[in-house]
Amino acid sequence: MKRFLLPLAIFVVVVGFLGIGLTLNPREVPSPLVGKSAPEFALPQLHEPQQMLSLQDLRGKVWLLNFWASWCGGCKEEHPVLMQLAKTGEVPIYGMDYKDRRDEGIAWLQRWGNPYSVIAVDESGRVGINYGVYGVPETYVIDKAGVIRYKQIGPLDESILDKKIMPLVRELQQQ
Repeated sequence: MKRFLLPLAIFVVVVGFLGIGLTLNPREVPSPLVGKSAPEFALPQLHEPQQMLSLQDLRGKVWLLNFWASWCGGCKEEHPVLMQLAKTGEVPIYGMDYKDRRDEGIAWLQRWGNPYSVIAVDESGRVGINYGVYGVPETYVIDKAGVIRYKQIGPLDESILDKKIMPLVRELQQQ
């Protein structure tokens, strides 16, 4: 009987860890960039490619950076939420068209609407790599000093906006 106690104890510990793991949200992957300065970038804008958008242009305000693409199913899912947020004018949303063709990105926005203040084009995906993008859509809350304060992996929904992002944005805007 004693020879079964050790395997039984190991089994109970493994089941305990699995049970804890099942309660975690896989979209809440901790980002090593949260609390650190946002990576610098300077990229051509989607609608006016002769003009650039850079991190320096956005210093001094709280803003959202949303990585999206026309080929992304999750982006279509979250798009109505971004459109609604943009209508409120509470926080500017800057888009990063990620690994996408310029003409397809423009066509997608013409079809579904444009919630973004300005959109930069990350055609090579290099800026996405610097931001630790796992896949689109991903959204970052960036403060007035250019520090990443929150990262959302996957589509935004109203619950995430109401419970996490907008309270944080309002708090950061007060500082």
